[in-house]
Formats: sequence, structure tokens, C-alpha cells
Amino acid sequence: MRILPLTGGLGAEIFEADMKDPAQFDAIREAFITHSVITLRGQSITPDDHLAFARRWGAVNINRFFTALESHPEIAIVLKEANQTGAIGEEWHTDHAYDQIPAMGSILHAIETPATGGDTAFCSMGAAYDALSDRFKAMLDGLQAWNSSRHVFGASQAESDAAASGRIGNAAKATQDALHPVVLIHPLSGRKGLFVNPQFTTRIEGLSRPESDAILQMLFTHCQKPEFQCRVRWSPGDVTMWDNRATWHKAINDYPGKRRYMHRVTVEGCALASA
Repeated sequence: MRILPLTGGLGAEIFEADMKDPAQFDAIREAFITHSVITLRGQSITPDDHLAFARRWGAVNINRFFTALESHPEIAIVLKEANQTGAIGEEWHTDHAYDQIPAMGSILHAIETPATGGDTAFCSMGAAYDALSDRFKAMLDGLQAWNSSRHVFGASQAESDAAASGRIGNAAKATQDALHPVVLIHPLSGRKGLFVNPQFTTRIEGLSRPESDAILQMLFTHCQKPEFQCRVRWSPGDVTMWDNRATWHKAINDYPGKRRYMHRVTVEGCALASA
């Protein structure tokens, strides 16, 4: 097994590994804790293999809104057909931030990818926090922010290409609101990091709307600096796993007229501890 960092601060590619082999799990887990985003190249797996690997990490979360694989309802389909314009997840976000217990991570298996384009970009929330001034960190200390599914997966989803094409649905189930620390202690690494994101975080508790908006927009802009990012380029068979407590991600929709088809399994997490 060869582990090669993608950047100086986030992400790693893993070569010559077999995610089906339980004996390799500890090394893969250590790489995940260290790098937050890992891409296991060239895997040959079935949906059952995908789920078996996910269950080594914890219980599987069944997504409320994504269309599921008919034979395996625990697996969400991430799809953009050649004739479709909108990709799922084009805005920076953290999966399941709106849940009371946010998901630990997501495991995405590439089935069909365009020859070029369709990358996934990630941001490190630990690196973004570390780069803040000490005075600003002190101001964030103890703050909590609301995260919601309502404005993304609720009635407004009817306007999206993904909903019109049947790739997401169940708008009536978008009733989740959750209050989480703005700065958390990561449950695996112990590192401090930000836990707000542009798609699901709506406001900071206890502040006026103008105060909350100003702080959140400053953080959203700050977190998108290139030095906090890495980018995964996909090939069929690749499996990428990311830590939702340590990263943001977004799908790059730069492959018009081409098909991109993936399977995603999400792993349950734990309650978040404030820094």
C-alpha cells in the first residue's frame, strides 16, 4: 500500500490497497484520520463490498432525499446524465450537517466518469481554523450555529434539475434543524476546526441577523482559499472517503454532454463536542 498526499495539508491517494481486505483496514483508517480525504485508486468492488467496508466504520445512514439503488437501499445514487445540466452538490457543503448527529463520513464509488472533468473539490476546516487570528478565534469560542435541510431539500427543490429528473425527492421529509458548535474538537484527531458551511448553515445562535450574516459570510469566504483545498480527479473504480467533521466538498460541474454515475454510502457519526 502506497499513500501519497494530494497537497501539503489535505487529502491523500492510496495505491495498491484492497478495501475488501479487513487486514488493511487499520492502515486505511490511520490515513483517513491524518488526511481527512482519502482516494483508494483502482478498486474492484460490488455494492455488497461497498457496504461491508462502510460498516467497518460504523452504522450506515440511509439518505432521506437521494434516489437509492433499487437492490441496495442503503446506497444513494449520485448521477448526472449526459442530457442533464445540474449536478448534485455543486455548492460547498458538509453532508448531513442538518442532523442532530451529523454523519461521520461519506464513501463514494465511481462507476462511470467522464474522461475529463467531474472532479470533487474539498476544503480543510482544520486548516481554515488554524489560519484565523487569535482574537477572531476567541470571538468564535462558544458560539453555536443552526443548520437546516429545509431550504435545500424542502419545497424549493422543485425548482432544481435534480428533482425534476428524479435524482432527489421526498421534499416533505426536509424538516431537520440542528444546533452545532461553530468550532468543534474533532472526535478522531482532536484537532480544532470550523463546523459551518454555505449550503446548510443558516445563522449563529444569539446574534442579530446582520451580525450572524457578516460572520458567516466572512468564514465562508475565508474557508475557500486555495491553500486549504485539494481536488480529486476520478477514474472508474476509484473510491473516495471524506470526513464530514473536517471538510467541505463540492462537485465540479464541467462536463456537459457526458455521464457521471456513482454510488455513495454514508456512515453515521457522533455528537459534536465544542472546542
